[in-house]
Amino acid sequence: MVSAGTIVLVGIGVFAVGCATGGTGLRDGGPARSDTVARTAPSGSAPEGSPATASPSGTPLKKVDPVRLLMSDPKVGADVKRDLKPCTGKEYPVDVSYGKVTGGPVADVVVNVLSCADALGRGTYVYRADGASYENVFADEQPPVYAEIDRGDLVVTKQVYGKSDTLAYPSGEDVITYRWDGERFTEQDRVHSEYSNVVDGGVQPAPATSQKN
Repeated sequence: MVSAGTIVLVGIGVFAVGCATGGTGLRDGGPARSDTVARTAPSGSAPEGSPATASPSGTPLKKVDPVRLLMSDPKVGADVKRDLKPCTGKEYPVDVSYGKVTGGPVADVVVNVLSCADALGRGTYVYRADGASYENVFADEQPPVYAEIDRGDLVVTKQVYGKSDTLAYPSGEDVITYRWDGERFTEQDRVHSEYSNVVDGGVQPAPATSQKN
């Protein structure tokens, strides 16, 4: 689902994000998360008007306070906002990635909201810089969902659960690749994996994969 709306930030906060570093997990109880919510550095703040730093690719990078960004966004669901609370102390279950995914002059912001108990992806959002404001150009609030930037594309992972599946063992997984066409994200590729129900010593066999272009 793609949605748009403009979010104005009053002061850009520096926020060291992520509940834990994680790669793309296959059977981990949540897309692209191989661990439970662990540690998130508490948010700080940069002086208003601080210049943007540069990313390794040379793209200007403006760090944001993702919690403030989400709470100020009318496109973010009320249930997501209601449950967006620190897991412990000031540690919010939020992952943030900065990178070039819409072709703009400033790095885009991908925000993933997780659940505290099991790191399940509750919602994922993409924000595009527009001067001092950010525009919501993508949102998916159908859990479990997790988004990452991969070589300029937006890659969204959604695990599929059957009626009898436990959280740790979904029936399959969809990996959807989106590309920015200048105005919005369009689906470019979809890979669906179906997992075997056979468990041998607690180790899951490799999934059978089908690809749709």
